Amino acid sequence: MSKYIHLHNHSHYSLLDGASRIDSLVSKAVENNMDAIALTDHGVMFGAVEFYQKCDAAGIKPIIGVEAYVAPGHRKNKSNLNLKKGETTNHLILLAKDEQGYRNLMYLVSMGFLEGFYYKPRIDKALLREYHEGIICTSACLKGEISYKSNVLGYEAARDAACEYREIFGDDFYLEVQNHGIDKEETAAKTVLEISKELSIPAILTNDIHYIDRQHSEAHDVLLCLQTGKERNDPKRMRYTTDEIYFKSETEMEQLFPGHPELLSTTREIADKVNFAIDFNTIHLPDFELPEKDRDLELQEYLEKITHELLRQRYAAEEIDDKLVDRLNFELGVIKKTGYAGYFLITWDFIRAAREMGIPVGPGRGSAAGSLVAYCLKITNIDPMKYDLLFERFLNPERVSMPDIDIDFCYERREEVIDYVRDKYGRNNVAQIITFGTMAARAVVRDVGRVLSIRYADVDRIAKMIPATLGIKLPAAIKQVQELQDLQDADPVIKQLMDYSQVLEGLARHASTHAAGVVITP
Repeated sequence: MSKYIHLHNHSHYSLLDGASRIDSLVSKAVENNMDAIALTDHGVMFGAVEFYQKCDAAGIKPIIGVEAYVAPGHRKNKSNLNLKKGETTNHLILLAKDEQGYRNLMYLVSMGFLEGFYYKPRIDKALLREYHEGIICTSACLKGEISYKSNVLGYEAARDAACEYREIFGDDFYLEVQNHGIDKEETAAKTVLEISKELSIPAILTNDIHYIDRQHSEAHDVLLCLQTGKERNDPKRMRYTTDEIYFKSETEMEQLFPGHPELLSTTREIADKVNFAIDFNTIHLPDFELPEKDRDLELQEYLEKITHELLRQRYAAEEIDDKLVDRLNFELGVIKKTGYAGYFLITWDFIRAAREMGIPVGPGRGSAAGSLVAYCLKITNIDPMKYDLLFERFLNPERVSMPDIDIDFCYERREEVIDYVRDKYGRNNVAQIITFGTMAARAVVRDVGRVLSIRYADVDRIAKMIPATLGIKLPAAIKQVQELQDLQDADPVIKQLMDYSQVLEGLARHASTHAAGVVITP
């Protein structure tokens, strides 16, 4: 196994800045015999669960982290006025060492958005002091406080900053050096290594990975233009001055700081400290409050009580026979065995509330239509007995998984249902989920064409050649459409357009709030 572990890496969830897919990061780690790898996107943990699961499937250790933005003063101060020389928002690498660290990391990232957002989601040192437990900290890149102050204010200021972080994180604080061929990095690294020696703070070497292969640097440059809304030929635009921020092998990393093998081996020390697992098996259902008169009942008992009562509303007396009652009791038994009484009661409650508010609710779709319990509770409006629908397709005691009830609300009044749920379960316990807009085949060609200053009519014509097949990828489109192949073979500009587009295709472009995905928690 490699003695070097990459601990400073950005995926495409560093929106319009990282061009690495999580699949590619994990595959590259495996290819280089690295049995662990970190994910440290800018200010966010969007990719944490996907990254964890894909590392786990590949048999390597996931190190979940973030490159945090640290405000120069209090996080709630939204002004750059009155800042002293050397004071700026700095970067800081934070890695979850254990479960407590993972929880603290999530909290810090959330506070960055909820309390510290000023262009970027920022935290501050007061938060770090309170929520540092279980977190490993490294001093980050040239924009990290220690490297930045070493270049702007000199050795003493950088040393004082290092002392402060060691005071917060103790033995879990590490200094960080980089070498991407940037002059200021060399100057900063000398100071950082001197501080490391004087204060006995171990140092590590990282490569600020933003893309997988060196040849992707040009496509990444296009991505930066998309982020800043600039054309690539704009001389004043933001650009990186290096093509070195790719996934390097252990041998390549050794060559960056010859004579300092400890900078590599200490990354292994950090990786070995990380030890926690995310539990995907425990279901955390919110607490459902029973009516005053039924407080002495368990959730399952209450569900059974109201379902039998509502059965008599759904069916005429002469229709309620042994077959119907047996089916209802069978379903209730499965629900009891699987522990999902609360799920049914919560769903019943907000659908009932929506109907009482006069909000149109759909009849129910998918396998939930096979449940007599759901029909009695008016979660669905399709009689499973009449149509001989199977309950086992919905909830099966042999294959326990969360029930999946597809519910449609009138889109004009959907927010009222969400507000009801927020009020009932508490605003801190209810959140709408995120959704990501990605650069699909036609869209990415148009985006890249704009950055490359290609005439709109030409780009539009090429984009329309891509078949409108759901989920089609550019390599398949080029293979299918001979004219596309001929165009890129004949014109180097079009070849460049298609090459860059293929590197960037499928990357996350922006984040937004999902219209109807809502999480309710205890």
